[in-house]
Amino acid sequence: MTVGRRVLVAGVGNIFFGDDGFGPEVLRGVATRSLPPGVRAVDFGIRGTHLAYELLDGWGALLMVDAVPGRGEPGALRAFEVGPDSVPAAPLDAHSMDPGAVFGSLRALGGTLPRTVVLGCQVENTGEGIGLSPRVEAAVGRAVDLVFEIVDQLLESDSAATLQPDGTEG
Repeated sequence: MTVGRRVLVAGVGNIFFGDDGFGPEVLRGVATRSLPPGVRAVDFGIRGTHLAYELLDGWGALLMVDAVPGRGEPGALRAFEVGPDSVPAAPLDAHSMDPGAVFGSLRALGGTLPRTVVLGCQVENTGEGIGLSPRVEAAVGRAVDLVFEIVDQLLESDSAATLQPDGTEG
């Protein structure tokens, strides 16, 4: 079974907090290449409510590109699948890009989470300031390539077995 040939690639993060701007930076790289039909890439930044509303449009899958804190070497990439119950629900918050808040907003709006994969990069610095740390910046090109690989996998199959969630360490 396929995902309906519609995949949303969402870059998320705050460019004003160092490595938290990883998702938007990867989406800039994705924008330089052609996406397959039925795939849309959007830099949502910190607009969690906008992402929740977009997910009401019947997407077959979501690939969320984001910075992830504190579990490993800065710049390491990891893809993993999440379900509606794997992220703790957070209160409805129109100004939050926390995945729990986005998924909570989606539920409050009457929607359901499509098959969701997160492509995360381990951060080094999320203090105030624009620009990625050198190790996270070095991971952007690899992440752009992985976006296209994961999108192809999502378009080909609805089986989580086709994903290589831990084989993307960088």
